[in-house]
Formats: sequence, C-alpha cells, structure tokens
Amino acid sequence: GPPAFASPGFLGNGVSGGRRLLTGRGRASASLATLVPALSVTAHAHKLPIAGSRLCLYEDGTELTGDYFWSVPDNSELVLLTKGQTWQGYVSDISHFLSVFHKPHEGLIQAARQLLSGELAPLRQKLLVDLLHTVSENIAAETRAEDPPWFEGLESRFRSKSSYLRYSCESRIRGYLREVGAYSSLVGAEAQEEFVQIVEAMSRRLRAVSYNGSYFDRGAKASRLCTPEGWFSCQGPFDVDDCASKHSINPYSNRESRVLFSTWNLDHVIEKKRTIVPTLAEAIKEQDGREIDWEYFYSLLFTSENLKLVHIACHKKTNHKLSCDPDRIYKPLTKPKRKRPAKKCP
Repeated sequence: GPPAFASPGFLGNGVSGGRRLLTGRGRASASLATLVPALSVTAHAHKLPIAGSRLCLYEDGTELTGDYFWSVPDNSELVLLTKGQTWQGYVSDISHFLSVFHKPHEGLIQAARQLLSGELAPLRQKLLVDLLHTVSENIAAETRAEDPPWFEGLESRFRSKSSYLRYSCESRIRGYLREVGAYSSLVGAEAQEEFVQIVEAMSRRLRAVSYNGSYFDRGAKASRLCTPEGWFSCQGPFDVDDCASKHSINPYSNRESRVLFSTWNLDHVIEKKRTIVPTLAEAIKEQDGREIDWEYFYSLLFTSENLKLVHIACHKKTNHKLSCDPDRIYKPLTKPKRKRPAKKCP
C-alpha cells in the first residue's frame, strides 16, 4: 500500500495528488510553521520533495495559513502537497477514481478477480462483481476482432455488435408477428380471410423496414432507442412517463451486459393479446363496409408508438386496462366529390 508517515499529532497516507493526513493536534504541533517542516522531513524519508510543501483541507482544497490553522476542527483530514501539486478537494479523489475505470488495466482486473475468489461477504462480492463488469467494458469496440469476449457463445455470422443487436430486436418483432398470425385460427370464418390479408400486409411492411431492428442499433441515427455509444434507458412502466429508478444498460459494453439486456422487455402499452389483436378481429367482423385502418394496428403492435423498453423490474404484468382509439380503427369515410356542371358557352 501507500507509505504511511507520522508527525507530532498527525498520521498520513499516500494518495493521488498529495499526502492525506488526519489532524489530532498535540502539544508538539505548536504552529503551522513548525508542522509543515516536520511533516516534510518525515515525508522526505519516503522520497517526497521538501521545498515548497504546504497543507490544505482534504474536503475542499482550502490552503491552511498560520491563522486559519488553529480554527480547523480536530480530526479534519488534511493533504500535504509538494511544490507544483494541486488539490481541489473530494473531486480530485473522484476524478482519480473515475480515471481508473476510463482506461482500466489488466492489473486492476486481475486484482479484483483474485479478491472475488476469496470473498465470502455477499455485499462485498456484489461490489467486486459490479467493479469487474465496469472495468471489463469495451464500449467503443464494434467488431469481433476488437472485442472477442463480447461475442462468446454467438454464431460466427455476427461480425459486429450492432449486427447482433439488430438481429436481437428483429427476433422480438418477428415473435410478435407470429403471435398475431396465430390468432387467425380463433377468428370466425366470416372474418378470417381479411384478418390473414391484414397480417400479410403488416408482414410486408415489417420486411421493408427490417423488422425495426434499428431500434437496438446504435449506428441508426433516425430510429435507435439508445445513445450513439449504445446506452439504453428504461422508459418506465406502462402507466408512468419515466423510470423512477433510472435503470440503464449498455449491451455493447461487455458480454455480461449483452446477456442481461435480453431480460429487458419491449412492452406493449396497449396490450397485444388482451386488447389490440381482439379489437382488430372484432373490427373486421363489425366493419359493415368500412375499411380497417390496418396501419394504426401495425403501429400499436410493432413500433415505438406503443412499445416501451423497460427493465424487468418495471415490467408490470397486470391488466393495463387500456383500449384502442375508436376513432382510428377504421379509415375516415371520404365523401365523393360532386361534379360541377360544365359551364355553357354564351
């Protein structure tokens, strides 16, 4: 660990940007003028420069002057800075901490794994697992060659992260289409033919837009549900506007996050099996010469107009008790234009 050094009334340890100390003024610490040289001499034994050393508060970086020194409460944390060093308070430690995660090195990952192997306390185990997930992230990498561990367990045909996540979204939408198609067997004979035709029209539209796979593709600027880096935010349960827990995930970061993302739901706000499909079937039966607005039903079943991406904890499986808009089930009736009588030439 970092070198520890002692001085009358003080104990310090090495930290980034300076030496961290704890006040506990004893009689030997007569003044700041005598304290700093004493600490500097002690620090010199640990190969710290002496000239220009000064003390500041760990909390906010305030430099200690002779007068201010005696107003500092006991057990305040101090930082001994050598010439040229600066300290902005807590933010300096936080910045250093975050910089470790920004560019993690193998040594840190290996050390965390070793600690985890011998750790029995559940909370500490969770913290170490979360740490490993974070430091093993390789968000910027896109291809199999750039991040082989991300592709473990996936077919070789997936050569980029975006291509797999597009496929993942397409698979969900295809699944919804199959469920809608399967409902045709429950539709009465008089409505079945048109129901099948509408499902086929929806299928053609989905093929044209690649089953909306772009929702999960961070490279699809117009339609992605994530940031350009691949961060997805939970949109909250069907009956609220936002996620109170601020759930977020980046399936592009590492294999664990990719697997975990599969548990997130593309949830229908107006429910698919309980509401949308039965309403469509009933509308066909009761249309009485009116034309079904199948594109409205398409938008409810397969697009972000009615789909919310939600963390598993925000996926409520209760009855949503929502209905389709009765004004959008059928296409508006267009009145035939009356022909104006031709003007007679004088």
